[in-house]
Amino acid sequence: MLNELIEKRKKILAESEQHKNRRNELNALASKWARERNTLNNQTREYVEEAQKNKELRDKYNNEVQAIKDERNHINEQANAFFEEIESFKKEHGGMRNRGLKELQKQIEHLEFRQQTEVFSTDKERELIEKIKQMKESVREQEAELEQNKEIKAKISSARDLRKQASDLHAKVTEMAELAQKHHDLMVDFYRKADKSREEADAAHKNFVEAQESADAEHKYFIACQKELRDYDKVISGLRKKTKKAKVTKEQKAVRKEAEHLFKMFRAGEKLTTDDILLLQRSKLI
Repeated sequence: MLNELIEKRKKILAESEQHKNRRNELNALASKWARERNTLNNQTREYVEEAQKNKELRDKYNNEVQAIKDERNHINEQANAFFEEIESFKKEHGGMRNRGLKELQKQIEHLEFRQQTEVFSTDKERELIEKIKQMKESVREQEAELEQNKEIKAKISSARDLRKQASDLHAKVTEMAELAQKHHDLMVDFYRKADKSREEADAAHKNFVEAQESADAEHKYFIACQKELRDYDKVISGLRKKTKKAKVTKEQKAVRKEAEHLFKMFRAGEKLTTDDILLLQRSKLI
């Protein structure tokens, strides 16, 4: 029975080692996933921070765009007021050309914008440039005619200055709008990166939890094996003590029997050896 218990203990010990090794492997794997999850979470925070920075810059430039637009519109209103006064003057003096300067200026601006933003064939672009040239020449001729009147000349000069200011502000609006769009695109890109790294962090966390739960299960098996080993050790130790005690008792009986036989020989006057006498003394028979 003792040998059978020892063999069973060996099997439990082997199982215990397997569970311990597997637990350690899973704990190492869980740590790896935890590190990866933490790295991805930090990366996500960095992406979100960058997205927020670009959002703030986008909003700042959009606010500047609106402020500059308001200023540009106000200046255009002032310029338009001068042009309306000029148009009224022209109507009062019927001998002058009837085509409005204000309308010509708008058409010129529209055609110049088309030239800058649209793609034309060489012939079409040449035709467009010629048309703009003719319209500008018409504006100069009308202005030259109007400038003969000092008051109107002053108004034309003021209107030109205002138009120049409005044009400069429009260029500034374009610049700020492009910056706003740039930071908007960056914001969207960083938010997309944040979403991707957050998904990867969630996946890493899921793997971490699975590995940790498996490691905990292996640890429980290991603890159960350790308890079983202690139980086996108690039983085996008890059996060994019992076996040893039984062996000692058996040996003692054999010695006692031998001693009694020698004592009979002693009483019969037979000659005994020194060892025989020592055995009788140990057995307290003499």
